[in-house]
Amino acid sequence: MNERIYMDNSATTQVDERVVEAMLPCFRQYYGNASSVHLFGQDARRLVDDARRSVAALLGADTREVVFTSGGTESDNCALWGAWRAAGGRPGAHFITTRIEHPAILTTCKAMEAAGAEVTYVPADVSGRVDVVAIDEAIRDTTLLISVMHANNETGVIQPISEIVEIARRRGVPIHTDAVQSAGKIPVNVEELGVDMLSLSGHKLHGPKGIGVLYIRKGTKLSSYITGGSQERKRRAGTENVPAIAGFGIAALLASGHLYEMADRVGGMRNRFERHILAQIVGTRVNGDNEAGARLPNISNISFDRLEGEAAVIALDLENVAVSTGSACASGSIDPSHVLAAMGLRPEVVQGSLRFSLSRFTTEAEIDRVLEILDKVVARLRRLRKC
Repeated sequence: MNERIYMDNSATTQVDERVVEAMLPCFRQYYGNASSVHLFGQDARRLVDDARRSVAALLGADTREVVFTSGGTESDNCALWGAWRAAGGRPGAHFITTRIEHPAILTTCKAMEAAGAEVTYVPADVSGRVDVVAIDEAIRDTTLLISVMHANNETGVIQPISEIVEIARRRGVPIHTDAVQSAGKIPVNVEELGVDMLSLSGHKLHGPKGIGVLYIRKGTKLSSYITGGSQERKRRAGTENVPAIAGFGIAALLASGHLYEMADRVGGMRNRFERHILAQIVGTRVNGDNEAGARLPNISNISFDRLEGEAAVIALDLENVAVSTGSACASGSIDPSHVLAAMGLRPEVVQGSLRFSLSRFTTEAEIDRVLEILDKVVARLRRLRKC
């Protein structure tokens, strides 16, 4: 039986063994409550503090600006609902986001609209970049927050956050960015970006699931989304998930040291992968900006003429290759990719698209094997489609 090959790292990543090793003592030895004052609690607190320093270093942030959450979705919710509540939760409060955001943002915005908020969804162009001018034109006197993802989870296209920040600063509007996909793949520095809030998720950079971070710039007005105890400087109540936090800290530390490898080796494999497909399989194209440095180095979204994406995912899985058609958080939906549709791609292009996402654990041999299998699978499915 052929070895299984995982190329769906945008959905989740394997946990680095060094992360696992860092977490195990939290179950066996350092199991105290990090909010307790005794030695057991102090031992746990040290692990939390160490992790906070590692995450802050990854982001170029102050440790006091790092708030641990249960993941990227909670972080996004905290940013949106927290901004609204800090302003009194008044009806008519206005938010700006984009049509290519992750469901954690889009679904939350729909819920906020149902609760009385107003949301403007700005478009993206065919390259997958959001319209900066449209964001500027959308700002109102009642605008409380702009939320634009740092890099798209389906295409890997990096968004012009710094340009948007300039507009936001000029207009006096805070800005949040979902950096769940970009952190650990490219440098993400909050001072260089200039954002007021930023979301991270541990399981996207070889850390554990169930842990995330919301960076909150000092002075940002934000009400607590989860209330209760005084954990996280009263910004996120709930007993600290010390094992996951400790694991996230190591994952962040490791990610900082692998950024060059992601850009060079992983990016090189991705580029070779794309070149082969475009040269050897007719009727293929890369979805998203193809300029150097315009996309994350590990994501490749490719459309195949005369191919049904879901059928291809199943066929590849039967060959022990894991890929996807888009966001794992949209699984079960029969709707086509909202990201590709928002880019103006034709329905048949959207339906025939696959997302391949690599990690630093992906090997050249795996790339070669996937290309070999993909050639055969696409040819077979196209023949069946003619029948």
